[in-house]
Amino acid sequence: MNNSMMTPRVSVVMPVYNGERFLSEAVESILDQSFQEFEFIIIDDGSTDSTASILDSYHKQDARVRVYRQENKGLVASLNYGCELARGKYIARMDADDIAIGNRLMWQVEFMEKHPEVGILGGAVEIIDTIGNSLRISGNPVADHELRRAFLEYCAFWHPTILMRKDILALTGGYRKAFFGAEDYELWLRIADHSQLANLDAVLLKYRLHLYQVTVGKVRQMAFSTLAAQAAAALRKKGLPDPLSSVEEITPAVLAGLGVSEAAQQAALARRYLWSIGTLYDNGEYARAFDVLNEMLRHCDWKQAEKRIIADLRLLEARLYWRQGRFARSIASAGRAAGIRPIILTRPLKPLLRRR
Repeated sequence: MNNSMMTPRVSVVMPVYNGERFLSEAVESILDQSFQEFEFIIIDDGSTDSTASILDSYHKQDARVRVYRQENKGLVASLNYGCELARGKYIARMDADDIAIGNRLMWQVEFMEKHPEVGILGGAVEIIDTIGNSLRISGNPVADHELRRAFLEYCAFWHPTILMRKDILALTGGYRKAFFGAEDYELWLRIADHSQLANLDAVLLKYRLHLYQVTVGKVRQMAFSTLAAQAAAALRKKGLPDPLSSVEEITPAVLAGLGVSEAAQQAALARRYLWSIGTLYDNGEYARAFDVLNEMLRHCDWKQAEKRIIADLRLLEARLYWRQGRFARSIASAGRAAGIRPIILTRPLKPLLRRR
């Protein structure tokens, strides 16, 4: 039977914008899955590189590949469009710069078939660098009660590992554009109002860290979106209506209206800056990482952050000074980190001064 005539059990949804560099690896990792009952919906969000021709070649080779093109509308619009087109019982997320493990879909479908109470399922990832070198394995809590506790503080799902039930997604209304940078986290919190959550222990994906992920100019919005998602979830838990269902942009005033203090906003900014600087450092972009660090020092009251975050920022500062050959400043920054959080002294020195 022609694959295009079948109703798939899984709809894999992948948006892409100018993704030519890693696109073939991502597409082939889905087409080579051991589980084959899927359609692959790819939204080309107005790419201007060779993305379109790459996708055309895969569409011609495999009828399961369904390519849709639109003018550039951004990630959230692309995700919602792809999910609306999905015909499967389950929707699997995929990103155009990652690599899915061969049994990913099989493991996830088997789990979901056995656990109808679970509406959304993620898994662990292997973090890789731009050229595919393994950096580390990163997992998250597995059980529903552990995930709910973790979600009070951070997003405990890796977005491109997600498999969710289409009917649950339809019930919650999809991704919201206002929550830029935390659109996935905000959606998972709303899904958690209606179903259980789970992660697999298994590594499902090779998650690539690269420079294009680091949108430093939007660090502020990403941090504020995370805070807003958490505040809205807390209010819904108390039985109150969703306060952000019609909000178009998350601003400091919106956060203040939700009871989020200025100190909490600055602390969240520091955490987001730490992630951005660390990602640049992991990719060997030391000069750019130092520029972002200086930007943070100018525009963020980062001393409002937790001691752990401040200490880690000082350690990153020490690493960056060391890379520049400014050894006295590096040692001074490391000393400040130890003064803020003495437990840092128990870490081996050498790893602090090399690439993480």
